[in-house]
Amino acid sequence: MDAAARRQAIIETAMPLFARKGFAGTTTKEIAERAGVSEALLYQHFPNKAALYEAIQRFGCQIDPALAEMNALAASTATLVDMVQAMFQHIVFGAFADPATARIRQRLVLQSLLDDGEYARILLSRVAASCLPIFTSSFAAAKEAGDVHGDMDPRNAFWFAGHIASQIANVRLPESEIIPQRGTLEEITAEAVRFCLRGMGLSQAAIERYCGPGAGGPVALGRIASLSDKHQEAGIASQGHGDRMRRQDAVVAIARAAGRSK
Repeated sequence: MDAAARRQAIIETAMPLFARKGFAGTTTKEIAERAGVSEALLYQHFPNKAALYEAIQRFGCQIDPALAEMNALAASTATLVDMVQAMFQHIVFGAFADPATARIRQRLVLQSLLDDGEYARILLSRVAASCLPIFTSSFAAAKEAGDVHGDMDPRNAFWFAGHIASQIANVRLPESEIIPQRGTLEEITAEAVRFCLRGMGLSQAAIERYCGPGAGGPVALGRIASLSDKHQEAGIASQGHGDRMRRQDAVVAIARAAGRSK
């Protein structure tokens, strides 16, 4: 294993330890043992524990390059709804990513909030830079189309949806049930998606038109992965192959970014 691969292996080994125990509770000795290296070798790659933690923060805060494609999409009510649904798909179910890695990132965010918040601050600022432009323009387009009513700030609407999805995911981290909610997780998440869309001011007719039954649950993944089909069924004119492909890539990318706590 070359130096770069060894360094990356140490980072990936240390991530779940920091996620579960935090910075203070994790020792370099434990990290070295888990990584199968000596502490001396670990220090050759990272001069101290703080440097390793900083490397983990940078690694965990990476945003999918495909997010750049998202801003090329047409701003519309359909895009707005797709973004909210994909956000819940990923944050709650770990869709579009490895579920185990998603849970590690989720714990890292929670540990960060208990500490100085720097990891969460960096991650969410990058999410905002990549995702808010198309979300806010789609919110404005939906309002112009008469699908959104009220005066909610679209930036707040974006974060409120993320907060709700994250809390649904957070209470599932322990093995035992924390909140005795009614219904399956799929049903609860579908209700939460619609709750957010109504809270944003989306009309019931628009929700039914673009959201459909089962919104928010894994059953909707196929529809989100083939957005052009969904839009055609809703009576939306075809936007051409290039735009359809960009839309599919972008929805997957925003799901990864907005949930990378998990």
